[in-house]
Amino acid sequence: MEVEVSVIMGVYAVSKEQILLEAIESILGQTKQELEFIICSDRASASCIRLLKQLEQKDKRIHLLENKRNMGLAYSLNQCLKMAKGTYIARMDADDRSHKKRLEREITYLKKNPQIAFVGCASWLLEGDQIWGIRRMKEKPTRQDFLWGNPFMHPTICIRKTVLEEVGGYYVSRETRRLEDYDLFMRLYEKGYYGVNLKEPYYYFREDREAVKRKNYRYRIDEVKIRYRGFKRLGLFPKGWIYLFKPLLAGLIPYRLLRKVRQEEIHG
Repeated sequence: MEVEVSVIMGVYAVSKEQILLEAIESILGQTKQELEFIICSDRASASCIRLLKQLEQKDKRIHLLENKRNMGLAYSLNQCLKMAKGTYIARMDADDRSHKKRLEREITYLKKNPQIAFVGCASWLLEGDQIWGIRRMKEKPTRQDFLWGNPFMHPTICIRKTVLEEVGGYYVSRETRRLEDYDLFMRLYEKGYYGVNLKEPYYYFREDREAVKRKNYRYRIDEVKIRYRGFKRLGLFPKGWIYLFKPLLAGLIPYRLLRKVRQEEIHG
């Protein structure tokens, strides 16, 4: 079977094997069947690896890679890219789910709009098995949108493989260990490539409605470094100076206020 899209996923820490299984089945059950699913175990648990090997034996579309030690998501995705044969590269996270028409809708959009390099979509928010909200991203982000934050949800993305290869894939460094997507999208925009977010939710993102992710301050410092480098590339200074230290300031905001701001960004 000809491969039109290569789905790539890194697996490190998953709370339950059932969640991992649901993530994988949501890709295997896509209406777009001309796919390969390349999964890289980044030192996942023994039980997860057993499950992955069982699934690989059952479905020839699955290809399993294993890192000898924990290397991070960027490295793992680059390993997947090395063996990808698809015209398009789609992301998937190990604890989420994709709507069965996600790949069909995203690839159809890219085929109809050759000027667009990559496409993402809105996402349902999951707590357990319950949907509690929708996160909608700006439909047509510009360079200016990177000032506030990342205007794309990384696991919802489908990108032309040639474009991803042109920018050298994901940048592997300590600073990008949790910001590989933010860095990637700014490098793509620097090269003149643009992305679009579909308004319809074709992804199910697992996120507790009460939780507010509290980044270690070290990661906030890393984000400032990524912002400085990206803003400089995109020609966002001097305005960028206003937004450069946003991660550090956000780390000082009281938990209750931060949670309220987050809730206001979600559509019920």
